[in-house]
Amino acid sequence: MEKIYVLDTNVLLHDPLAIYAFAEHKVVIPMTVLEELDVIKDRRDKDVSREARLAINIIDKMVGDASPKELQSGVPIKQANHAGDDVSDKTTEGSLAVFPDQQITHTDNVPFLNGNHDHANDNRIINVALSLQATSPRAAVCLVTKDINMRIKAKGSGLERVEDYRKDKVLDDVDLMSKGYIQFPNSFWSTVNNVRTESHGLHTIHLIEKSSMPTLYLNMFIIDDEDFVGFVVNIDKDFLYILDINKQSIMHQSFWGIKPRNLEQAMAFYLLRHDNSDLMIMTGPAGSGKTLLALAYGLQVTMEEKRFNKIIVARSTPPMAEDIGFLPGTEEEKMAPWLAAFDDNLEILHGADEHAFSSIDYVKQKANIQFKSLNFMRGRSFNNALIIIDEAQGLTQFQLKSIVTRVGSNSKIIVLGNLAQIDNKYINPLTSGLTYLVEKCKSFKYASVMHVNGIERSRLAEFAEENL
Repeated sequence: MEKIYVLDTNVLLHDPLAIYAFAEHKVVIPMTVLEELDVIKDRRDKDVSREARLAINIIDKMVGDASPKELQSGVPIKQANHAGDDVSDKTTEGSLAVFPDQQITHTDNVPFLNGNHDHANDNRIINVALSLQATSPRAAVCLVTKDINMRIKAKGSGLERVEDYRKDKVLDDVDLMSKGYIQFPNSFWSTVNNVRTESHGLHTIHLIEKSSMPTLYLNMFIIDDEDFVGFVVNIDKDFLYILDINKQSIMHQSFWGIKPRNLEQAMAFYLLRHDNSDLMIMTGPAGSGKTLLALAYGLQVTMEEKRFNKIIVARSTPPMAEDIGFLPGTEEEKMAPWLAAFDDNLEILHGADEHAFSSIDYVKQKANIQFKSLNFMRGRSFNNALIIIDEAQGLTQFQLKSIVTRVGSNSKIIVLGNLAQIDNKYINPLTSGLTYLVEKCKSFKYASVMHVNGIERSRLAEFAEENL
Protein backbone atom coordinates (compact mmCIF):
# COMPACT_ATOMS: atom_id res chain seq x y z
CA MET A 1 0.00 0.00 0.00
CA GLU A 2 1.25 3.46 -0.89
CA LYS A 3 1.90 5.69 2.13
CA ILE A 4 1.40 9.45 2.03
CA TYR A 5 2.75 11.60 4.86
CA VAL A 6 1.43 15.15 5.30
CA LEU A 7 3.92 17.22 7.33
CA ASP A 8 2.98 19.99 9.74
CA THR A 9 5.16 23.10 10.07
CA ASN A 10 6.44 22.18 13.53
CA VAL A 11 7.97 18.97 12.18
CA LEU A 12 10.19 20.91 9.77
CA LEU A 13 11.09 23.43 12.48
CA HIS A 14 12.05 20.62 14.82
CA ASP A 15 14.04 18.76 12.16
CA PRO A 16 14.69 20.62 8.89
CA LEU A 17 15.85 17.29 7.39
CA ALA A 18 12.57 15.54 8.18
CA ILE A 19 11.72 15.17 4.48
CA TYR A 20 14.43 12.50 4.22
CA ALA A 21 12.99 10.44 7.10
CA PHE A 22 10.16 8.72 5.22
CA ALA A 23 12.21 6.41 2.97
CA GLU A 24 10.39 5.38 -0.21
CA HIS A 25 7.07 6.97 0.67
CA LYS A 26 5.40 10.15 -0.54
CA VAL A 27 5.78 13.36 1.48
CA VAL A 28 3.23 16.15 1.04
CA ILE A 29 3.90 19.75 2.12
CA PRO A 30 0.70 21.86 2.28
CA MET A 31 0.97 25.38 0.87
CA THR A 32 0.03 26.69 4.32
CA VAL A 33 3.20 25.12 5.74
CA LEU A 34 5.33 26.99 3.20
CA GLU A 35 3.56 30.22 4.11
CA GLU A 36 4.19 29.65 7.82
CA LEU A 37 7.87 28.89 7.17
CA ASP A 38 8.12 32.11 5.15
CA VAL A 39 6.82 34.14 8.11
CA ILE A 40 9.00 32.35 10.66
CA LYS A 41 12.26 32.69 8.68
CA ASP A 42 12.27 36.46 9.32
CA ARG A 43 11.72 36.29 13.08
CA ARG A 44 14.35 37.66 15.44
CA ASP A 45 14.38 34.31 17.26
CA LYS A 46 17.54 33.17 15.48
CA ASP A 47 17.31 29.45 16.31
CA VAL A 48 13.81 28.94 14.95
CA SER A 49 14.28 31.29 11.99
CA ARG A 50 17.48 29.51 10.97
CA GLU A 51 15.74 26.14 10.89
CA ALA A 52 12.87 27.62 8.87
CA ARG A 53 15.35 28.95 6.31
CA LEU A 54 17.18 25.63 6.19
CA ALA A 55 13.93 23.72 5.61
CA ILE A 56 12.97 26.13 2.80
CA ASN A 57 16.39 25.77 1.15
CA ILE A 58 16.19 21.97 1.27
CA ILE A 59 12.73 22.00 -0.32
CA ASP A 60 13.93 24.47 -2.96
CA LYS A 61 16.92 22.33 -3.95
CA MET A 62 14.76 19.25 -4.12
CA VAL A 63 12.12 20.94 -6.26
CA GLY A 64 14.73 22.27 -8.70
CA ASP A 65 13.25 23.06 -12.13
CA ALA A 66 10.12 20.92 -11.73
CA SER A 67 7.00 22.12 -13.52
CA PRO A 68 3.86 23.02 -11.52
CA LYS A 69 2.25 19.73 -12.57
CA GLU A 70 5.32 17.71 -11.52
CA LEU A 71 5.51 19.55 -8.20
CA GLN A 72 1.88 18.79 -7.38
CA SER A 73 2.19 15.12 -8.37
CA GLY A 74 5.57 14.63 -6.68
CA VAL A 75 9.26 15.10 -7.47
CA PRO A 76 11.89 12.48 -6.51
CA ILE A 77 13.42 12.88 -3.07
CA LYS A 78 17.18 13.21 -3.34
CA GLN A 79 19.21 11.73 -0.53
CA ALA A 80 20.93 14.17 1.86
CA ASN A 81 24.69 14.10 1.99
CA HIS A 82 26.60 13.66 5.26
CA ALA A 83 26.57 17.38 6.08
CA GLY A 84 22.82 17.55 5.56
CA ASP A 85 22.87 20.96 3.88
CA ASP A 86 23.13 19.92 0.23
CA VAL A 87 21.80 17.05 -1.84
CA SER A 88 23.53 14.51 -4.03
CA ASP A 89 22.37 12.88 -7.24
CA LYS A 90 21.33 9.67 -5.49
CA THR A 91 17.56 9.26 -5.48
CA THR A 92 15.12 6.99 -3.70
CA GLU A 93 11.65 5.85 -4.64
CA GLY A 94 10.15 8.49 -2.39
CA SER A 95 8.67 11.75 -3.64
CA LEU A 96 7.87 15.23 -2.43
CA ALA A 97 4.72 17.11 -3.45
CA VAL A 98 3.30 20.54 -2.61
CA PHE A 99 -0.46 20.61 -2.08
CA PRO A 100 -2.34 23.84 -2.94
CA ASP A 101 -4.66 23.66 0.06
CA GLN A 102 -6.23 27.05 -0.72
CA GLN A 103 -8.09 25.27 -3.55
CA ILE A 104 -9.85 22.76 -1.27
CA THR A 105 -13.60 23.27 -1.16
CA HIS A 106 -16.28 21.55 0.86
CA THR A 107 -17.91 18.51 -0.76
CA ASP A 108 -20.15 15.75 0.53
CA ASN A 109 -17.33 13.19 0.24
CA VAL A 110 -14.65 15.15 2.09
CA PRO A 111 -14.91 16.28 5.74
CA PHE A 112 -14.03 19.97 5.92
CA LEU A 113 -12.88 22.15 8.82
CA ASN A 114 -13.78 25.82 8.75
CA GLY A 115 -10.65 27.96 8.48
CA ASN A 116 -12.04 31.31 9.59
CA HIS A 117 -10.72 31.55 13.16
CA ASP A 118 -7.53 31.54 15.23
CA HIS A 119 -6.61 27.97 14.25
CA ALA A 120 -7.21 28.47 10.53
CA ASN A 121 -3.76 27.24 9.47
CA ASP A 122 -4.02 24.05 11.52
CA ASN A 123 -7.43 23.35 9.98
CA ARG A 124 -6.12 23.91 6.44
CA ILE A 125 -3.32 21.40 7.03
CA ILE A 126 -5.80 18.88 8.45
CA ASN A 127 -8.02 19.49 5.42
CA VAL A 128 -5.14 18.47 3.14
CA ALA A 129 -4.87 15.09 4.88
CA LEU A 130 -8.67 14.63 4.84
CA SER A 131 -8.81 15.47 1.14
CA LEU A 132 -6.04 13.01 0.28
CA GLN A 133 -7.70 10.33 2.40
CA ALA A 134 -10.96 10.78 0.47
CA THR A 135 -9.40 11.00 -3.00
CA SER A 136 -6.73 8.29 -2.55
CA PRO A 137 -8.64 5.34 -1.04
CA ARG A 138 -5.86 2.87 -1.85
CA ALA A 139 -3.22 4.88 -0.01
CA ALA A 140 -2.53 5.14 3.72
CA VAL A 141 -2.64 8.88 4.41
CA CYS A 142 -1.02 10.04 7.66
CA LEU A 143 -0.71 13.50 9.20
CA VAL A 144 2.59 13.99 11.03
CA THR A 145 2.60 16.75 13.65
CA LYS A 146 4.20 17.44 17.01
CA ASP A 147 1.09 19.35 18.14
CA ILE A 148 -0.85 17.05 20.48
CA ASN A 149 -4.09 19.06 20.21
CA MET A 150 -3.85 19.06 16.43
CA ARG A 151 -3.53 15.26 16.45
CA ILE A 152 -6.69 15.02 18.55
CA LYS A 153 -8.56 17.43 16.24
CA ALA A 154 -7.50 15.49 13.15
CA LYS A 155 -8.73 12.20 14.58
CA GLY A 156 -11.94 13.82 15.69
CA SER A 157 -12.44 15.13 12.15
CA GLY A 158 -12.28 11.65 10.65
CA LEU A 159 -8.59 11.24 9.78
CA GLU A 160 -7.67 7.61 10.34
CA ARG A 161 -3.88 7.96 10.74
CA VAL A 162 -2.19 10.65 12.80
CA GLU A 163 1.35 10.39 14.23
CA ASP A 164 3.95 12.29 16.16
CA TYR A 165 7.32 12.72 14.43
CA ARG A 166 9.31 9.86 15.92
CA LYS A 167 12.62 9.82 14.07
CA ASP A 168 14.18 12.13 16.66
CA LYS A 169 13.11 9.94 19.58
CA VAL A 170 15.98 7.81 20.82
CA LEU A 171 13.96 6.48 23.78
CA ASP A 172 10.41 5.35 24.46
CA ASP A 173 10.58 6.53 28.07
CA VAL A 174 12.85 9.23 29.49
CA ASP A 175 13.30 7.08 32.62
CA LEU A 176 15.34 4.72 30.43
CA MET A 177 17.93 7.42 29.66
CA SER A 178 21.44 6.57 30.76
CA LYS A 179 22.37 8.01 34.16
CA GLY A 180 26.06 7.22 33.90
CA TYR A 181 25.80 4.57 36.60
CA ILE A 182 23.92 1.39 37.48
CA GLN A 183 22.84 0.79 41.05
CA PHE A 184 22.38 -2.74 42.38
CA PRO A 185 20.31 -3.51 45.47
CA ASN A 186 22.26 -5.33 48.15
CA SER A 187 25.56 -6.64 46.73
CA PHE A 188 26.70 -6.30 43.11
CA TRP A 189 28.81 -9.44 43.44
CA SER A 190 25.74 -11.57 44.13
CA THR A 191 24.76 -11.02 40.48
CA VAL A 192 28.15 -12.07 39.07
CA ASN A 193 28.89 -15.74 38.35
CA ASN A 194 32.48 -15.52 37.13
CA VAL A 195 35.11 -12.89 37.86
CA ARG A 196 38.87 -12.61 37.46
CA THR A 197 40.71 -10.05 39.56
CA GLU A 198 44.05 -8.51 38.62
CA SER A 199 46.34 -6.08 40.42
CA HIS A 200 48.06 -3.32 38.47
CA GLY A 201 50.22 -1.40 40.92
CA LEU A 202 47.85 0.40 43.26
CA HIS A 203 44.82 -0.44 41.12
CA THR A 204 42.56 -3.49 41.27
CA ILE A 205 40.77 -4.53 38.07
CA HIS A 206 37.87 -7.01 37.96
CA LEU A 207 37.19 -8.82 34.67
CA ILE A 208 33.61 -10.04 34.20
CA GLU A 209 31.98 -11.53 31.13
CA LYS A 210 30.59 -8.91 28.80
CA SER A 211 27.53 -11.03 27.98
CA SER A 212 26.43 -10.96 31.62
CA MET A 213 25.96 -7.14 31.60
CA PRO A 214 25.38 -5.92 28.02
CA THR A 215 23.98 -2.55 29.16
CA LEU A 216 27.29 -1.33 30.59
CA TYR A 217 29.37 1.18 28.64
CA LEU A 218 32.80 2.71 29.00
CA ASN A 219 33.12 5.37 31.71
CA MET A 220 30.07 4.07 33.61
CA PHE A 221 29.94 3.43 37.33
CA ILE A 222 28.61 0.39 39.19
CA ILE A 223 27.43 0.98 42.75
CA ASP A 224 25.56 -1.10 45.30
CA ASP A 225 24.13 -0.86 48.80
CA GLU A 226 27.30 -2.32 50.33
CA ASP A 227 29.48 0.64 49.30
CA PHE A 228 31.10 -1.01 46.29
CA VAL A 229 32.05 1.51 43.58
CA GLY A 230 33.32 0.23 40.25
CA PHE A 231 34.26 2.11 37.07
CA VAL A 232 34.27 0.58 33.59
CA VAL A 233 37.72 1.40 32.16
CA ASN A 234 37.79 -0.96 29.18
CA ILE A 235 35.58 -3.27 27.15
CA ASP A 236 36.74 -5.88 24.66
CA LYS A 237 34.81 -8.54 22.78
CA ASP A 238 34.68 -10.85 25.82
CA PHE A 239 35.18 -8.90 29.04
CA LEU A 240 34.32 -5.77 30.98
CA TYR A 241 37.27 -4.30 32.89
CA ILE A 242 36.04 -2.72 36.12
CA LEU A 243 38.31 -0.56 38.25
CA ASP A 244 37.64 -1.03 41.97
CA ILE A 245 37.38 2.45 43.53
CA ASN A 246 37.43 3.17 47.23
CA LYS A 247 34.24 5.03 48.08
CA GLN A 248 35.88 7.12 50.78
CA SER A 249 38.59 8.31 48.42
CA ILE A 250 36.19 9.71 45.82
CA MET A 251 34.11 11.35 48.54
CA HIS A 252 37.21 13.35 49.53
CA GLN A 253 37.90 14.84 46.11
CA SER A 254 38.06 18.61 45.84
CA PHE A 255 37.84 21.30 43.16
CA TRP A 256 38.52 24.93 44.08
CA GLY A 257 37.62 24.25 47.71
CA ILE A 258 34.39 22.41 46.87
CA LYS A 259 33.88 18.79 47.99
CA PRO A 260 31.07 16.40 46.98
CA ARG A 261 28.09 16.13 49.29
CA ASN A 262 26.72 12.86 47.92
CA LEU A 263 27.87 9.91 45.84
CA GLU A 264 26.41 11.25 42.56
CA GLN A 265 28.41 14.45 42.96
CA ALA A 266 31.50 12.42 43.82
CA MET A 267 31.13 10.37 40.64
CA ALA A 268 30.65 13.59 38.67
CA PHE A 269 33.89 14.92 40.22
CA TYR A 270 35.67 11.74 39.10
CA LEU A 271 34.37 12.02 35.52
CA LEU A 272 35.29 15.70 35.31
CA ARG A 273 38.81 14.81 36.37
CA HIS A 274 38.97 11.94 33.86
CA ASP A 275 41.74 12.95 31.45
CA ASN A 276 40.45 10.85 28.56
CA SER A 277 37.14 12.72 28.28
CA ASP A 278 36.35 15.38 25.69
CA LEU A 279 32.64 15.63 26.52
CA MET A 280 30.94 15.54 29.91
CA ILE A 281 27.14 15.62 30.19
CA MET A 282 25.57 16.37 33.57
CA THR A 283 21.82 16.07 34.01
CA GLY A 284 19.76 16.39 37.16
CA PRO A 285 17.14 18.43 39.01
CA ALA A 286 17.45 22.05 40.05
CA GLY A 287 19.73 22.46 43.04
CA SER A 288 21.77 19.30 42.44
CA GLY A 289 24.99 21.28 42.00
CA LYS A 290 25.64 20.81 38.27
CA THR A 291 26.66 24.40 37.56
CA LEU A 292 28.71 24.73 40.73
CA LEU A 293 30.69 21.55 40.01
CA ALA A 294 31.35 22.58 36.40
CA LEU A 295 32.49 26.07 37.40
CA ALA A 296 34.69 24.85 40.28
CA TYR A 297 36.33 22.35 37.93
CA GLY A 298 36.81 25.07 35.32
CA LEU A 299 38.56 27.39 37.77
CA GLN A 300 40.76 24.54 39.02
CA VAL A 301 42.02 23.39 35.61
CA THR A 302 42.29 26.91 34.17
CA MET A 303 43.85 28.93 36.98
CA GLU A 304 45.75 26.27 38.96
CA GLU A 305 46.62 23.56 36.42
CA LYS A 306 46.80 25.81 33.32
CA ARG A 307 45.17 23.12 31.14
CA PHE A 308 42.99 25.62 29.28
CA ASN A 309 43.44 29.26 28.30
CA LYS A 310 39.84 30.30 28.84
CA ILE A 311 36.38 29.27 30.01
CA ILE A 312 33.52 29.77 27.56
CA VAL A 313 30.14 29.93 29.30
CA ALA A 314 27.11 29.85 27.03
CA ARG A 315 23.39 29.26 26.92
CA SER A 316 20.58 29.90 24.51
CA THR A 317 18.65 33.10 25.15
CA PRO A 318 14.95 32.31 25.67
CA PRO A 319 12.29 33.67 23.27
CA MET A 320 11.44 36.52 25.61
CA ALA A 321 15.02 37.72 25.09
CA GLU A 322 14.57 38.44 21.40
CA ASP A 323 15.16 42.15 22.01
CA ILE A 324 18.40 41.58 23.93
CA GLY A 325 20.28 43.26 21.08
CA PHE A 326 18.83 46.60 22.11
CA LEU A 327 20.39 46.40 25.56
CA PRO A 328 23.53 48.54 25.93
CA GLY A 329 27.00 47.09 26.24
CA THR A 330 29.14 44.27 24.88
CA GLU A 331 27.94 40.73 24.12
CA GLU A 332 29.07 39.69 27.60
CA GLU A 333 27.10 42.50 29.23
CA LYS A 334 24.02 41.68 27.14
CA MET A 335 24.22 38.02 28.23
CA ALA A 336 24.63 38.87 31.93
CA PRO A 337 20.89 38.59 32.80
CA TRP A 338 20.71 35.09 31.31
CA LEU A 339 23.92 33.84 32.91
CA ALA A 340 23.34 35.17 36.41
CA ALA A 341 23.49 31.59 37.73
CA PHE A 342 27.25 31.58 37.14
CA ASP A 343 27.66 34.82 39.08
CA ASP A 344 25.63 33.24 41.90
CA ASN A 345 27.98 30.26 41.94
CA LEU A 346 31.05 32.48 41.87
CA GLU A 347 29.62 34.16 44.97
CA ILE A 348 29.35 30.72 46.62
CA LEU A 349 32.99 30.01 45.78
CA HIS A 350 34.32 33.43 46.83
CA GLY A 351 31.55 35.03 48.88
CA ALA A 352 33.46 34.43 52.11
CA ASP A 353 36.55 36.30 50.89
CA GLU A 354 37.43 39.52 52.67
CA HIS A 355 36.82 41.50 49.49
CA ALA A 356 34.30 39.26 47.75
CA PHE A 357 33.44 41.45 44.75
CA SER A 358 37.10 42.14 44.03
CA SER A 359 37.85 38.42 44.23
CA ILE A 360 35.06 37.57 41.80
CA ASP A 361 36.22 40.21 39.30
CA TYR A 362 39.80 38.96 39.64
CA VAL A 363 38.75 35.34 39.01
CA LYS A 364 36.73 36.33 35.93
CA GLN A 365 39.73 38.10 34.44
CA LYS A 366 42.41 35.62 35.53
CA ALA A 367 40.45 32.57 34.31
CA ASN A 368 39.46 34.49 31.16
CA ILE A 369 35.76 33.64 31.61
CA GLN A 370 33.84 34.66 28.49
CA PHE A 371 30.03 34.70 28.36
CA LYS A 372 28.60 33.88 24.94
CA SER A 373 25.19 33.48 23.36
CA LEU A 374 24.74 30.20 21.49
CA ASN A 375 23.19 32.19 18.68
CA PHE A 376 26.64 33.58 17.84
CA MET A 377 28.75 30.42 18.31
CA ARG A 378 28.01 28.78 14.96
CA GLY A 379 30.89 28.83 12.53
CA ARG A 380 33.48 29.43 15.27
CA SER A 381 36.17 27.06 16.53
CA PHE A 382 37.24 27.02 20.18
CA ASN A 383 40.78 25.79 20.92
CA ASN A 384 42.47 25.43 24.33
CA ALA A 385 39.14 26.17 26.01
CA LEU A 386 36.75 24.67 28.53
CA ILE A 387 33.23 25.19 27.18
CA ILE A 388 30.24 25.04 29.55
CA ILE A 389 26.78 24.88 27.96
CA ASP A 390 24.03 25.64 30.48
CA GLU A 391 20.28 24.92 30.21
CA ALA A 392 20.81 22.54 27.28
CA GLN A 393 17.44 20.83 27.79
CA GLY A 394 15.74 23.46 25.60
CA LEU A 395 17.99 22.85 22.59
CA THR A 396 17.12 20.66 19.63
CA GLN A 397 19.33 17.84 18.40
CA PHE A 398 20.32 19.99 15.42
CA GLN A 399 21.35 22.91 17.66
CA LEU A 400 23.40 20.78 20.05
CA LYS A 401 25.19 19.09 17.16
CA SER A 402 26.16 22.48 15.72
CA ILE A 403 27.56 23.49 19.13
CA VAL A 404 29.52 20.30 19.87
CA THR A 405 31.16 20.50 16.45
CA ARG A 406 32.67 23.87 17.47
CA VAL A 407 35.03 22.16 19.93
CA GLY A 408 38.62 22.42 18.69
CA SER A 409 41.95 20.96 19.76
CA ASN A 410 42.86 20.67 23.45
CA SER A 411 39.33 21.66 24.45
CA LYS A 412 36.62 20.07 26.55
CA ILE A 413 32.89 20.69 26.64
CA ILE A 414 30.56 20.25 29.62
CA VAL A 415 26.83 20.16 28.84
CA LEU A 416 24.37 20.83 31.70
CA GLY A 417 20.60 20.44 31.73
CA ASN A 418 17.43 19.55 33.63
CA LEU A 419 14.76 17.79 31.55
CA ALA A 420 12.10 18.90 34.05
CA GLN A 421 12.59 22.56 33.06
CA ILE A 422 12.04 22.61 29.30
CA ASP A 423 10.51 25.91 28.13
CA ASN A 424 10.65 25.29 24.37
CA LYS A 425 7.16 24.49 23.07
CA TYR A 426 8.57 22.36 20.24
CA ILE A 427 10.53 20.08 22.59
CA ASN A 428 9.66 17.50 25.25
CA PRO A 429 11.99 15.31 27.36
CA LEU A 430 11.96 12.53 24.76
CA THR A 431 12.88 14.82 21.84
CA SER A 432 15.24 17.18 23.67
CA GLY A 433 18.70 17.53 22.19
CA LEU A 434 20.05 16.76 25.68
CA THR A 435 18.37 13.32 25.69
CA TYR A 436 19.63 12.70 22.16
CA LEU A 437 23.19 13.69 23.10
CA VAL A 438 23.20 11.39 26.15
CA GLU A 439 21.98 8.35 24.24
CA LYS A 440 24.22 8.91 21.20
CA CYS A 441 27.37 9.64 23.21
CA LYS A 442 27.05 7.15 26.06
CA SER A 443 29.06 4.52 24.15
CA PHE A 444 31.70 7.00 22.89
CA LYS A 445 34.94 6.26 24.74
CA TYR A 446 35.86 9.95 25.02
CA ALA A 447 32.52 10.99 26.55
CA SER A 448 30.93 10.54 29.97
CA VAL A 449 27.49 11.00 31.49
CA MET A 450 26.32 11.60 35.04
CA HIS A 451 22.85 12.19 36.46
CA VAL A 452 23.39 14.18 39.66
CA ASN A 453 20.24 13.36 41.58
CA GLY A 454 20.66 14.70 45.10
CA ILE A 455 19.28 18.21 45.70
CA GLU A 456 21.77 20.11 47.83
CA ARG A 457 20.58 23.71 47.35
CA SER A 458 18.23 23.75 50.33
CA ARG A 459 15.51 21.70 52.01
CA LEU A 460 12.92 24.04 50.47
CA ALA A 461 14.35 23.46 46.96
CA GLU A 462 14.23 19.70 47.53
CA PHE A 463 10.59 19.89 48.67
CA ALA A 464 9.62 22.07 45.71
CA GLU A 465 11.35 19.82 43.16
CA GLU A 466 9.58 16.73 44.49
CA ASN A 467 6.16 18.07 45.43
CA LEU A 468 5.21 21.25 43.56
